[in-house]
Amino acid sequence: MQRAMLGGLITGSLGGLLGSIAVLRQLSFFSDALGHSALLGITLGIILGVNPMLVLIPFAMVFALTVNQLVERSSLPTDALLNIVYSSSLAAAILALSLVETYRGGIRQLLFGDILGVSNIDMIVSIILLIVALIYIATSIRSQVLLTLNTELASVAGVQTRWHRMAFIVLLAVVVAVSIKAVGVLLISAFVVIPACASRLLSRHFTLYMLVSAALGGGCALVGLLASGITNLPSGPSVVMVQFIVFLIALSFSSRPFRKKRGFAQTGLRQISDAKRNDPRTSF
Repeated sequence: MQRAMLGGLITGSLGGLLGSIAVLRQLSFFSDALGHSALLGITLGIILGVNPMLVLIPFAMVFALTVNQLVERSSLPTDALLNIVYSSSLAAAILALSLVETYRGGIRQLLFGDILGVSNIDMIVSIILLIVALIYIATSIRSQVLLTLNTELASVAGVQTRWHRMAFIVLLAVVVAVSIKAVGVLLISAFVVIPACASRLLSRHFTLYMLVSAALGGGCALVGLLASGITNLPSGPSVVMVQFIVFLIALSFSSRPFRKKRGFAQTGLRQISDAKRNDPRTSF
């Protein structure tokens, strides 16, 4: 149970941290599409007779880069393109899984997750990912803020927008892939979206928004796991329900729910200006 609690804390914090940026960049549907498509990567691992995680992580990275290229080059709306990709991948995965007789009993774990089934290797990978995510965001915070709030301004200011966009998408894809074992395919997007939306309702400063989102993600995971242990209910859905309750509480405390706060972009840009004045380097 201690390993499950630690795994939930790391998974929730990662989802909240990256979700804070993903939501503002309108990538929330991307995490959902990746989660559903990841079932195909898991299926490939099962068919090949290897640990599905060894196939899932490279699959998620290739999927993220491929979708990013399709979005950049296609004239179709992004949400429509993602819907086509993830529906096709999900259909292929279901057809392939129907041929694997020995794994039919594990479909429920794939769909809803099993935090108690997280292994030591999964824990190590999650910890490494958390460290990588913290280092990447901390060392590129000004670029992340500017790229999130205004892509054109970021390009003018010298931010390598294409590189940062691809790096973030790949990092998000790997985090989603690693978290699927604990959360499940159907609920993975909730770990990315709900804490970020709750934090968005409560925060006006960009950095505080990211920190609160990560804290809510980790905290909700711990409370949900405790509730799951007490009530003997599935862990993944329990965590998501706790997240939803927290979102409703944040919504009730927000003076203008579902309205874009005008001061949020200004505080983010002001944060960049202050950092630039205090730093003799002007490059991002």
